[in-house]
Amino acid sequence: MKLSKPVFLKQKNMINVLYALIPATLCGIYFFGWRVLGVLATASVFGFLTEWIMQSRKNTGKVSYAVFVSSILYGLSLPPTVPLWICAVGIVVAILFGKEVFGGFGKNVFNPAIVGRAFVYVSFPVELTGKFVPVFSGFPGGFMHWSFHTLKALPANLSSKGLEVADALSAATPMWTRRDFGFTTDLINLITGSIGQVFTFNGESKILTAGSIGEVSAVALIIGAVYLFATKTALFRLTLATIIGALGLNVLLLYVFNIQDVPPPQFSFFSGGLLFCSIFMVTDPVSAPKVKLSQWIYGVFIGVMIVFFRYKSVFAGGVGFAVLLGNTIAPSLDLWIKRFQNRKKESPGRKTIQQRPVIQPEVKS
Repeated sequence: MKLSKPVFLKQKNMINVLYALIPATLCGIYFFGWRVLGVLATASVFGFLTEWIMQSRKNTGKVSYAVFVSSILYGLSLPPTVPLWICAVGIVVAILFGKEVFGGFGKNVFNPAIVGRAFVYVSFPVELTGKFVPVFSGFPGGFMHWSFHTLKALPANLSSKGLEVADALSAATPMWTRRDFGFTTDLINLITGSIGQVFTFNGESKILTAGSIGEVSAVALIIGAVYLFATKTALFRLTLATIIGALGLNVLLLYVFNIQDVPPPQFSFFSGGLLFCSIFMVTDPVSAPKVKLSQWIYGVFIGVMIVFFRYKSVFAGGVGFAVLLGNTIAPSLDLWIKRFQNRKKESPGRKTIQQRPVIQPEVKS
């Protein structure tokens, strides 16, 4: 097959999203080392090649800047030490089955980055859940290292415990440690991203690890969100609706139904991928609904499902699956809301009783 010369579709909004992801990317390098760039580069290269090859089959060669946004978002949603071949497989699936099979940019129903993330999460659960690591601490942090795995001992904030990496019986992210071991990470550490310590459960030493590359620092995500909303690149109501849905169900389950397995609202807000999802995933202009009321319902639904999956599912996160469910109902939401609004406009404010016409009797002459 002959490849057409790639023609890049310049999209200002997509470039703005890439700018907004810079703080999260820099924090990812600081916390996990330069291998983060290797993950993002792998995702970007294979994402670009997939879209270019598929568009060449149509003799257009058009490549959207959106493919790089999807690739970076997908890469940031992965563990920092994920095998690069898994990263490559996931982004190929993301662009091919989450975008190109629907006709390319602007026609996809699902968020491609979430499609790829969900695929590798289900297909390679051991490799994915076992690749979370603690963060580097202090200056210059990960800027002096390629990856956590290049060290024989734990980072400086953990090495004082005298434990080697292999000595830890298990390691888990804040969501998993709270649910499975009853250990709650300090809120200030969740906000700043300084996540990594040794704790004891039933006499066994365990390691608290950070989450995916892009979700660790709430500060970096909020900076990116401010830029997105200030430039009107993303709709604030989609993010707000998602947060309202998540915290609303969280409060209902914890304080009304007294279900203690549900974490406090502040923990739910800053841990896991809630912020990352509500800022960068839910606001995807293609897969989100277009009608204002639909967008509110869509965001609240995703937020509710995030908390539900965290409470009931095998996976402690569940953010990706919540977004996919939201993507599924988005077109129907627009259709239903439009029909409802049209019927409301067509129906008169007051129904008047129409009098039956009076039929005059025939008068015979």
